[in-house]
Amino acid sequence: MQNYRSLLNASGALILGLVLIAEAAPLSVSELLTNADRFNAQPVTVRGSMSRFREHLTGTGTRYYTFDFGDGTHSVLVISYEKPRCQAGAATVEGTFEQVKWRARVNYAYDQIRARSVICPRGYEPKAK
Repeated sequence: MQNYRSLLNASGALILGLVLIAEAAPLSVSELLTNADRFNAQPVTVRGSMSRFREHLTGTGTRYYTFDFGDGTHSVLVISYEKPRCQAGAATVEGTFEQVKWRARVNYAYDQIRARSVICPRGYEPKAK
């Protein structure tokens, strides 16, 4: 019975720790890229500013969106399969950080975030066309 209680206490502490990590303050793009190896393939929440918003279409007709996301010092590419409500300015991106490395005739590497969600500032209203 004592071992069962110890296991329950340890599990509760683990769950609490995971909740606290999930609710941690968002990173800046500079913090993310300074510790890129640590965050590679990890879920992240990053605050910054959107620019160069682009819409793309795959060969099979799937729409996706990309934009540069920065903090004035560093920037990272964001890929989103849902169209964000905002397309420029301040935002928070929740997603998975990836360090992409290609090896062909030359080595090619870049960092990106595959967004699960793009959170726009409160009160943001898309412009009607």
